[in-house]
Amino acid sequence: MTEAPTPYIAEKRTPMESPETLRARIPGWGVDLDPADRPSFPREQPGIQTGAHWDFPERQPESWPREKSIEHAFVTPVFGTSTPPAGVSGAIRKYAYKYSEGRAAHWLLLIAADRVNAWEHHLRSFATLSPDNPVTETGVLSEPARHGLRSRFGSKRADVNHQWIDPIVVGGPWVLAGLGAVAAVRAVARRVAGRT
Repeated sequence: MTEAPTPYIAEKRTPMESPETLRARIPGWGVDLDPADRPSFPREQPGIQTGAHWDFPERQPESWPREKSIEHAFVTPVFGTSTPPAGVSGAIRKYAYKYSEGRAAHWLLLIAADRVNAWEHHLRSFATLSPDNPVTETGVLSEPARHGLRSRFGSKRADVNHQWIDPIVVGGPWVLAGLGAVAAVRAVARRVAGRT
């Protein structure tokens, strides 16, 4: 098994494949070879100093096992630590990294984890003195007060295409949760009424 080239070194250590080899191996390779089309061309010339004062950057310590793309041999030398994966959303995020970044499953799982994480926070807020308020937080009240519809029509705003689905995406889960709560209360009420 050949070792994957690492982008975190000051000098390139692996010899580049010849353009002919790459063109034979990768269909369409080299379509952007004209230096005039590549803004980074002057920096690619041999002998230009990069200014790096290290051969390999000092690694940030991992407080917990980090998610990393299967395309990379290890985690980048520096990474964010503000929100460690936790709960169901964290498990989904960790599972997403079993797939390549080139597959839709990787990104769809990360999107699903974000939605699950939002609901974890919504549910956690109900245990506090200031629970989430979907009416004010979704901006529904600002639409009539701030001329929301008038600002969309006759303009070239990008969100006009999807404005019809926004209430479904934002409000739909709240409506479903409310209907589920009503159904649960009715079921409990029927059970209690049946016992008496």
